[in-house]
Amino acid sequence: RALRAGVRRQSAPRWGKKAQSSTTIMAVEFDGGVVIGADSRTTTGAYIANRVTDKLTPIHERIFCCRSGSAADTQAISDAVTYQLGFHSIELDEPPLVQTAANLFREMCYRYREELMAGIIVAGWDKRRGGQVYTVPVGGMLTRQPVSVGGSGSSYIYGYVDSNYRAHMSKEECLQFTAQALSLAMERDGSSGGVVRLAVISEHGVERRVVAGNQLPSFSAI
Repeated sequence: RALRAGVRRQSAPRWGKKAQSSTTIMAVEFDGGVVIGADSRTTTGAYIANRVTDKLTPIHERIFCCRSGSAADTQAISDAVTYQLGFHSIELDEPPLVQTAANLFREMCYRYREELMAGIIVAGWDKRRGGQVYTVPVGGMLTRQPVSVGGSGSSYIYGYVDSNYRAHMSKEECLQFTAQALSLAMERDGSSGGVVRLAVISEHGVERRVVAGNQLPSFSAI
């Protein structure tokens, strides 16, 4: 009940339209970990509310989520899952599994599917299954995929991702692939923009990178 009330308070402000993470998010598995990435634009209707939003949200030490949909809804869900996963880790006295985090997101997104607008990509590394990417689209379904894209800009890059993804890519190849795909989506989708934020999650920890707007690959000739 508390979560339901909190979500309603955050996601239905009386002063105007909800802030939307109209966005492009992406995650790719590689041998030894995962690469995740997202643009940084948050919109309120046609107004750009924030140009440098960080949509790569840490859930645990080696588990992140990428958020798309209502900014308030996705923040409420990620906060709740972070809280639950922390207690779960204390009870186990060991780091949680990525699949456990994904199932918590799935359960919450499905339970509140009528109230929330949230599309989540859960990605991370654990000692049991290594690097993993799970997709939780609006409505609460859950599937594991070697590469996943989401958000409003994803419809512009499905063909690019299908054509350029290869199994067993290296970490640097996945970083380049993710940055290029996100840059293409940002050129085509008016709701995506800003900078590209990237993170590598592996046994060794988390490595964060930022690709500034003037350093993004250009696809204007396509």
